[in-house]
Amino acid sequence: MTGQFEPLPDGGAAAPLDDVEISILRSLAVQLLELMGPGVEPAGGGDDSDDLLASIFSDGPSEPPADPVLARLFPDAYGGPDLVPDDDVRAASAEFRRYTENDLRARKREDALALVRALDALESAKGGAVLRLNPDECRQWLGGLNDLRLAIGTRLEVTDEDDGGELLRLPDSDPRKPMVLAYLWLGGLQETLVEALTG
Repeated sequence: MTGQFEPLPDGGAAAPLDDVEISILRSLAVQLLELMGPGVEPAGGGDDSDDLLASIFSDGPSEPPADPVLARLFPDAYGGPDLVPDDDVRAASAEFRRYTENDLRARKREDALALVRALDALESAKGGAVLRLNPDECRQWLGGLNDLRLAIGTRLEVTDEDDGGELLRLPDSDPRKPMVLAYLWLGGLQETLVEALTG
């Protein structure tokens, strides 16, 4: 895996990706989209202003997702991993989730879709292509790469930065090894994208 982002003069970034990298990134983004499920469409039939109002005032879920990856992507707003929530904290978290999760989920879906669209648009010659992102696409890619890392890290039960090195020392026969390599590679891509945008 060799892809690294470099800055572009317009404020965007570019990275050469080979066919394998393109395939892996696309596959991971599609799997994340499938896990998040379809977007929430506002109930309607009226004009666009009615649809906008319906989407603003539509209630989302009030309970955290059961899947650990989704729970990590859509965490409770109050409390924390070391706090045993009481009824007030649970009620506040449920209320906050009810009004924010649909929007957060829509943004995360758009970020993952931006990855898929950009990868699909690459006119990949044999050996790969150069991915060129404008500043808006860079923001979506940062969000999408972060979500992919969170998803894989959750499946690998990564709890802090030190776990990545320990996981890297797993034997090649360990079924988690490909996920570990993807997790570390995504971290490198994310880091070089940040550096390209801020450097």
